[in-house]
Amino acid sequence: MSIAYLLGKGSAKWLKVKINIPLIMVLSILPDVDLIVDRLMGSTLHRGPSHSLLLTIVAFLPFLIIYRKKAVPYFVAFASHSLIGDFFAGGVVLLWPFSQAKYGLTALSVFSPINIVLEMILFFAAMLVMYRSGDWKVFFSENKSNLLLIIPVFTVLVPALIGFPFSKPLVITEPMLSIAHLVYLVLFGIAVIKTLQSMYKQRLKSPLPSKG
Repeated sequence: MSIAYLLGKGSAKWLKVKINIPLIMVLSILPDVDLIVDRLMGSTLHRGPSHSLLLTIVAFLPFLIIYRKKAVPYFVAFASHSLIGDFFAGGVVLLWPFSQAKYGLTALSVFSPINIVLEMILFFAAMLVMYRSGDWKVFFSENKSNLLLIIPVFTVLVPALIGFPFSKPLVITEPMLSIAHLVYLVLFGIAVIKTLQSMYKQRLKSPLPSKG
């Protein structure tokens, strides 16, 4: 998510367009939907089709044609998951369905000291940019798009406090790595709760429909 935010923010600034931060966050973790499929179906699809660069291009092509440069930051955020995040931490099947070959640094595991240091550097860089740009205010606003953050809430909550897809919770096995998860959890949680509260208050204030 940190990589996606930094690249999405950078490309948006370069193209002079605005971005929806919650949508960027959701797109950054969307390829990992295959983890849920694997869990439910007993398959081994993780880092397979949903991580394919070819499928990413095909999926985003209509949006790039219609919205042009406005869609570029979202494409970059989605593609960064496979091209950077997983590429340097295990490798991915980038050319599916034409090739099942896995590309990337398969020797660098998620829990290797190098990967953890890199992830923490990226996390603090994202927090710094978020603070200096004022994007942190998005998580304290009352916008319906914040409800998208319900999805990444679970993607940071489950690994940090429950353990899936790992054997044990990150707060136990890798406390340093869990810091980023917990910070994102707090920000996303605040955004979702404030938005739901706002929607509930508006619903109470809205006049009841007349029976006539």
